[in-house]
Amino acid sequence: MIEKRFLCPPGNGVFTVNTAKKRKDHLHQTLYKQAGEGVWPLWEKSLTALPSRKGSVLLGISSDCGGGILRGANWGPLFMRNELYAMYPPKETKAFFDLGDIRVIPHLLLDDYLDPETLSKCRKALYGTKEKRLPVSPLSMTMELVEQFYRDFDDKGLVSLGGDHSVSFPLVRPFLRRRRAQGRQVAVIHFDAHTDLMPSRLGIDICFGSWAYHILEDLPSPSHLYQLGLRSSNYDGAYWKKELGVEQFWADEIKERGAESIADEITNDLKEKGVDELYVSFDIDFIDPIYAGATGTPEPNGPTPEDGMVILEKLEKQFPIGGADMVEVAPFVRHDGNNQTTEPNSTLNVATRFVGFFIEALNRFYGVTT
Repeated sequence: MIEKRFLCPPGNGVFTVNTAKKRKDHLHQTLYKQAGEGVWPLWEKSLTALPSRKGSVLLGISSDCGGGILRGANWGPLFMRNELYAMYPPKETKAFFDLGDIRVIPHLLLDDYLDPETLSKCRKALYGTKEKRLPVSPLSMTMELVEQFYRDFDDKGLVSLGGDHSVSFPLVRPFLRRRRAQGRQVAVIHFDAHTDLMPSRLGIDICFGSWAYHILEDLPSPSHLYQLGLRSSNYDGAYWKKELGVEQFWADEIKERGAESIADEITNDLKEKGVDELYVSFDIDFIDPIYAGATGTPEPNGPTPEDGMVILEKLEKQFPIGGADMVEVAPFVRHDGNNQTTEPNSTLNVATRFVGFFIEALNRFYGVTT
């Protein structure tokens, strides 16, 4: 069984008392028919059904400590879940199993950055013990939980809700290492306005701008990372191809050639490389802010939601998607200067549509009919 001490009920990943309480209570009423402390035993009881379930498993990581421009992506999992359960009412569908949220101390990122005294104090606060093996930072907890998940379960996969893009590092690395041990070739399909390929940012090696760099060593080759929608970088695509060997399709290329052409090229390349399976990491700022502006680092002149969906649908027809994440949805951040009243609903609607696609894609991969 997974280590439930790293988890809390869905929606509780943000440590707060009053802020967004109505939304949290609404989620808990939807799931458990009550709110407040009474949801904890009901959620814990629900976890006992995990081993018998196949297909998509939902996990929230409400951490934005790895961001660095405008914060607020920690609220993404709560807001997206309320949208998601409107699409998939719990009573009517078994489309996915909701594991809950990683327990987040909002000031922390990775245990490697903490001194022994802080680690000890945080273990005491989270677990009531100073047991040295227990992680306390959101990325460290996520890494250990996901490693255990893939070690114990071969009949289910994670659809994860972030959080800033640093949370993808502890989601993707265990996935890639497990698949490599199984002899499967995986490619990562990365939708983003930014490359996230810095070795470090201001001395921090794992953050929203560097996570992709640090998973390259876990891929069969750097060319198994495909980045789409790029339009904000100090260097052009030729530089990244020469220096790191990754495959990139910039936003202007998607507009000029069309999403179908891009998807066809990627499909042919994946076949030539003998790829068995895909992992998709989707930063909502891949989408132009006119459609999805509730995010910390929006960039103009991006692709449309339809562009993203066309690419995903075409790829999934040829290659199964075994894991996915949606990150950087920041509901309290609004950027659409043309019509701010559309936010955050526009971003949430777009993001949840993609999350629904991931859920159904994983269910197809694991042989689940919903």
